[in-house]
Amino acid sequence: MAPFGFGAPLFPGAPRARGKYAAGGRGFVEFGSPVPEIVEAWAAGLRRRELIDWGGVAFRIARVVPVDPPDFSEGVARMRTSTPVVMKGSGRDEGGERTTRQAWLLPTDVEFPAYFDQNLRRKLETLGLEAKVVLEGLTWVGAKRSFSVGKGLKPGAPVEAELRGDPEALQAIWSWGLGQANSAGFGWVSADSRAG
Repeated sequence: MAPFGFGAPLFPGAPRARGKYAAGGRGFVEFGSPVPEIVEAWAAGLRRRELIDWGGVAFRIARVVPVDPPDFSEGVARMRTSTPVVMKGSGRDEGGERTTRQAWLLPTDVEFPAYFDQNLRRKLETLGLEAKVVLEGLTWVGAKRSFSVGKGLKPGAPVEAELRGDPEALQAIWSWGLGQANSAGFGWVSADSRAG
């Protein structure tokens, strides 16, 4: 598991057009990690650059602003993703027989909560945190979207999830993202304060 994630570049002032990605003018892109050394390396690398190439589009870097996660002192967090959450399931049918190795789950699938909780546990284990975070429920599910990453399509949907657990563990999850493939831009947790 790669402990970092990122969101899609956003351009709040760009004119909107149905069916097209709004781009142009000033914007921002968010990168994050629960590992401070990764955040420091990203920030230092970006500060040394004037431009970054994002899929063939040049972005001029105006500033780099680190943002701390919320404190989650109550042990409850509501996290909404700006990119689809992807999650693989068992690939087994009702009889327990494996039918596929690429069993992508949507948030409305029966297996989704169990695999989502398992992913949360694996993330915390990867970070060496013994604390626990559990999914209390999904409070919103966005439209299904599929993206080509490597070989094939990864389907998912943005979600708003209510999580309960240790504040430090919730901060780590907030900084990393929800679901799988965060290092490919999936499951990025958006926060207005990150836009600066």
